[in-house]
Formats: sequence, C-alpha cells, structure tokens
Amino acid sequence: MFYLLWLTLFGLIVGILAKFIHPGDDPDGFLATIGIGIGGSYIGGLINWMLGNGAILSMSGFIMSIIGGVLLLVIYRMWKANNGKQQ
Repeated sequence: MFYLLWLTLFGLIVGILAKFIHPGDDPDGFLATIGIGIGGSYIGGLINWMLGNGAILSMSGFIMSIIGGVLLLVIYRMWKANNGKQQ
C-alpha cells in the first residue's frame, strides 16, 4: 500500500516538473499529471538502466524520470499534431 502512495506522489512531482520544463498544450488535470510522471519514470528508468545506472533511488534515476516525462510530452504533442492533420 505504501508503495502505491509513494509511486503516486513521485509521479505527481515528476509530472509537474516535466510540464514546467516543457510547457504548452498538454493533458491537464491531476490524474494526467500523475500519469505523465509515472510513464516518464518508466521511460527514464529504462534509459537509466540501459546506461548502466541501475540504482532505483538515486539522483540519476530522478533526473532520468524527469527527462522521460519530457519525452512523453514531446511524443504526445507529435501524436496530437499528426491526428489533428488527418481530420
């Protein structure tokens, strides 16, 4: 139970920071921000693991989570732009 609360709080922090770094037309709302943060953590964790920095609770993991969140926002905007052109 504690893990889910920690994951939600971490996702919220990462999502807020990712939106702050990459502002613009992004999904709004509390749950969307948490989703961006958690998704960014998975992407950043994968990149961090591929670089050989496997420590979960480390500064590099936190920074890579934020980078993953920004990447997720960039992918979302590209997807949204492509879907908007088709209509």
